[in-house]
Amino acid sequence: MTGLSANKRFRLVCFTVFVLCFLTFSTEIEAQKRRSSKSNPARKRPAPAVAVVIDERLAVLRFEPSLSAVTLQRMRSGRTMTISESREADGVTFYRVQLPPEKSGWVQSEAVVTIVRRGDDERLARLIRASKGFEQIERAALFLETFQTSAYRPAVLLLIGDLLEESAAKLTREASRKFNESEMQASGAPIHSFYQNYVGLDRYRKLGVNFVFSKQQKQFHYDGASWREVVQKHSKSAESGEAGKRLATLAEKMR
Repeated sequence: MTGLSANKRFRLVCFTVFVLCFLTFSTEIEAQKRRSSKSNPARKRPAPAVAVVIDERLAVLRFEPSLSAVTLQRMRSGRTMTISESREADGVTFYRVQLPPEKSGWVQSEAVVTIVRRGDDERLARLIRASKGFEQIERAALFLETFQTSAYRPAVLLLIGDLLEESAAKLTREASRKFNESEMQASGAPIHSFYQNYVGLDRYRKLGVNFVFSKQQKQFHYDGASWREVVQKHSKSAESGEAGKRLATLAEKMR
């Protein structure tokens, strides 16, 4: 710099200092961004929502989000999947879903429920009330499995208990018609073991439902698990008193 004037040397020094400061500042900003992205969980991609099929009439997996798209399969009630995105088409909302292990496609949103979509518990509760037969029990069981903290849970627990006690009476009549007393005695097996191995119980057992059997009356009864949950975990609910009455009646029947 010996050939430069004092003024030029001063400006060159100032420029050099500015460049060095700028590079240092930029490096620090980039480092802060990297640290922030690692420590801030909000920057992470949210996990896909888990959905459960509740209406087989609508549970058609399609190649594209359209009611006229190619059908891949019809999914059964209770089938689980993960939702990655949604689109509007043909007047309905479609979810892009992933089914284990590798199948994916689009399904109409009303065919499924998920705990992250507001109001799905109420929608399923309404559908349960409008359902009939074993499908009503199946949907109620799906509700209880999916919505652990819903405000509608005590009402569904009380309802499914009543439905299962009605089913117990039907199972008793069916088994009594099918079993032959002489044939059972000739087998050498205890009479009550035939009832408790009755094939009609199988589809209830798949839902985790248990029935007790009165040897004296030769009758099935619901074991009361849902009523006990109402009394023990939802004691302040409107359904608690009714559930207590159901349990008292059950105890009297099994006495």
